[in-house]
Amino acid sequence: MRKKWTIRKAVQEDSDSLHSCMNSAYAKYTKRMEGKRLPPMDLDYSSEIGNYPTWVAVCESAVVGGLTMVFGDEHASISNIAVSPEFQGQGVGKALIELAEREAREKSYSELHLATHVLLKENISLYKYFGWKETSREKVRVRMKKEL
Repeated sequence: MRKKWTIRKAVQEDSDSLHSCMNSAYAKYTKRMEGKRLPPMDLDYSSEIGNYPTWVAVCESAVVGGLTMVFGDEHASISNIAVSPEFQGQGVGKALIELAEREAREKSYSELHLATHVLLKENISLYKYFGWKETSREKVRVRMKKEL
C-alpha cells in the first residue's frame, strides 16, 4: 500500500532525518562501490539546508526523500536527490525532479544539470527515461542535463 507523502522546503530541524534518509538511500550501493561511501552519505545536512535550496519529502513527519539544488550563472543543478528505499517506486523521486524543473523554470533557466556515479546505472536509466541527456562521462561521474 502506498503511503501519503508531501514535499516541503527543508528546515534546520530536518537535518538529522535528511542525513538518515540519504544514508539509507545510498547504502544499497556500498557493496557495488567496493565498500566506498558516496559523498552524499557524509554531508553536513545542517549546512546544506542553511546554504542551498533544499526540499524534503515527508510521510507522517519522517523524511523519506530529499532534493538540494544550486542556481549558478549559466544553469541550475540538482546537487543531491535521493529517496528512502521503502518509498522508491512511489513517485517521490519523480515529484522531486519535477519540483527541481519547476524551480529552475521559475528562475528563467533553460537547462537543469546533474552528475551521478557511473556505477549507478539504474539512476542513469531513470534520468534518461525522464528526458535527461548524457553530456559527458569521466572515470566515476556521468554528467547529464535536461533542456527546460
